[in-house]
Amino acid sequence: MTADRNEPRSAGTDGLRGAGVVVTGAGGGIGAALARRFAAEGARVVVNDLDPERTKAVAEEIGALAVPGDASAVVDEAREALGGTGAIDVWCANAGLSSPGDAFADEDVWAAAWDVNVMAHVRAARALLPEWLERGSGRFVSTVSAAGLLTMIGAAPYSVSKHGAYAFAEWLSLTYRHRGLKVHAICPQGVRTDMLTAAGSAGELVLAPTAIEPEDVADALLDAIAADRFLVLPHPEVAGYYRNRATDPERWLGTMNHVQRTWETGAGRP
Repeated sequence: MTADRNEPRSAGTDGLRGAGVVVTGAGGGIGAALARRFAAEGARVVVNDLDPERTKAVAEEIGALAVPGDASAVVDEAREALGGTGAIDVWCANAGLSSPGDAFADEDVWAAAWDVNVMAHVRAARALLPEWLERGSGRFVSTVSAAGLLTMIGAAPYSVSKHGAYAFAEWLSLTYRHRGLKVHAICPQGVRTDMLTAAGSAGELVLAPTAIEPEDVADALLDAIAADRFLVLPHPEVAGYYRNRATDPERWLGTMNHVQRTWETGAGRP
């Protein structure tokens, strides 16, 4: 019998009960799944999204607080919604931008990908770290992508910016873990969300065959929190791909180039 995903997951996540949790980009997809899971664990959840209606709908569904707006500039408002100074215990930097294109993508496409996928995380950390480091605790969750560990064909701005998001999460963890900061980098492959649809024919080729549900990503994060594990791999096979990339880059690049050529000669490439 499958466990009810709306029930608390394990004793290892007991510390989430009563915690103040903010999830950006939570109007749907992975963000909404994370918000639902944290609410089920007894956390006090702030749902954030650019779309006010979607923000309100998810918040009302799970008994959370709705704070719509730009994820880069919502820390203070979310803090106040939860009760003021010290109220945020967990920040889920989940808002992301799917940015297909090659090296010739417009400058504004590159800038938007970097701003949303990297700088929104940096800005949130700047606002949260002074308080967290002073009290010696805090948890930063970065929704990255397997593209941040590997790459994604047909999506140079997305792949490069997701590498940046992973690098920043890694830097936060190695710099501040001895001062009480917990960091988790979520790196799934295909997830059945609007972002997978936006990936087009490349997503259909590479991601769709093994795509999972957003709730599976939430499961993986809660398991990682319980185990105090930095790297969250909802697709466990990504660990092997990452290892191959590091130990035999020529072979890995050759394999990925084969995937690229398959895509180029297929019916779907734009």
